[in-house]
Amino acid sequence: MKKIIILIIVAFAFTACEKETTGGLSKVTNYPLFELEGGDVVFLAKGEAYNEPGIIATENGEEIPVVNSVSGAYRNGDVLDPSVSDCYDLMYTATNADGFDGTAHRTVYVVETGDMVSSIEGLYTSTIVRNGALRFSDLSYVLVWKNDDGTYEFSCGFGGYYEIGTGYGLGYKSGGCIVTANDIASNDFSITDYSNDGFGGDITNATLTVDAATKTMNLVSDWSFGYTFEVELTQVEL
Repeated sequence: MKKIIILIIVAFAFTACEKETTGGLSKVTNYPLFELEGGDVVFLAKGEAYNEPGIIATENGEEIPVVNSVSGAYRNGDVLDPSVSDCYDLMYTATNADGFDGTAHRTVYVVETGDMVSSIEGLYTSTIVRNGALRFSDLSYVLVWKNDDGTYEFSCGFGGYYEIGTGYGLGYKSGGCIVTANDIASNDFSITDYSNDGFGGDITNATLTVDAATKTMNLVSDWSFGYTFEVELTQVEL
């Protein structure tokens, strides 16, 4: 009988200790909620001033401060510069009373739209054929801008195949696709060899043809991993 009493006392002591160590640790926190004014994607003609539509963050119904930051996807700017074509990510951050952050995003494309006769700059959707098979249609977007030395640069030489189509993100774009337009009208272009940012490999034998009437371009290239990419780019009217 004594043994039974001892066991009951020990069990009670353990239960009491458990309640004391976990008591009061349960707490409800209200994460920031965001109300984004205007669209989450904005198209801005190069040189046009950007007017922030505004954003409101609240915690449990009360408005709280918002801090903004900017990053350029392709040209690495940390401010939104309307004179520089890029895809800008605007990140809005708010911190609640318990120190937890919440974020919201807006994408701003700054674009110079060329006439396809004197300039091939612009924002494009892409349709991609890989090794003869259609893989993606109307992917949004590939950006083409003009560098200070007069060359053109494509945000992705594969038309966004891995960056956008498979959803791997910016780390898998095929950057460094730089085009010298010797004569656009006669489709005389020189294209530097480039690579894929994530997988590596050599991208060679690239050719570009432009059709000003249809506002399209065709970029064909070979990848050292045994793939040929045929990318049709259709200029977006902004």
